Amino acid sequence: MGKILFVLTGASYWTLKDGHRHPTGYWAEEFVAPYSAFVEAGHEVTVATPGAVVPTVDMMSLRPDMAGGAQTVREEEDVIERADELRWPIALKDARLDDYDAVYYPGGHGPMEDLAFDADSGKLLVDALASGKPLAVVCHAPAALLATRDADGTSPFAGYRITGFTNDEEEAVGLASKAKWLMEDEVKKLGVEFSRGPIWQPYIVVDRNLYTGQNPASAGPLAKEPLKVLT
Repeated sequence: MGKILFVLTGASYWTLKDGHRHPTGYWAEEFVAPYSAFVEAGHEVTVATPGAVVPTVDMMSLRPDMAGGAQTVREEEDVIERADELRWPIALKDARLDDYDAVYYPGGHGPMEDLAFDADSGKLLVDALASGKPLAVVCHAPAALLATRDADGTSPFAGYRITGFTNDEEEAVGLASKAKWLMEDEVKKLGVEFSRGPIWQPYIVVDRNLYTGQNPASAGPLAKEPLKVLT
């Protein structure tokens, strides 16, 4: 049995360019699908957040029209309700990479508020990449890679092939014009090779020990990739 560290946003809102605090958190499917896959495979999950804040689920992700129907919402809510790991997170600064076999970052807009600027998260990402252990990041969570830049603005993720939530998808949910910055635009500045599939369709990219997924629908397929290594 392996141990998987889930690094979740501690933010409950995303500050837009006009100062409005848009309610957010982590995206339900992006926690539920990988959590279920890892746990069902016999692995142990630990949740870490900045300051050990109990993470907030983005309520938009539990709307039937966003989740794919009322039945899916009920199933996701049931997993979230049973996942005690969400109620007892550890502080991100206390997370020791040596204690885990893989690291996973779910998205939601929350990471654009906190993890994109979190030094503890940045160090963990740099160390995880260098360790060779599976590192999986999905949807808006690649925003956390922005915190891996050194004093010269250089990131060890430069040259890696990745994907993530696209500008077109941000536009489709009506938030692109309201955002201070767009995840796709900023992550590309790290020197990564960003690719994408059709909007809302599962799309994953694997480059060495880095596994990335484009959007919520990619979270389940993404989890299967590190599982191949862990088992």
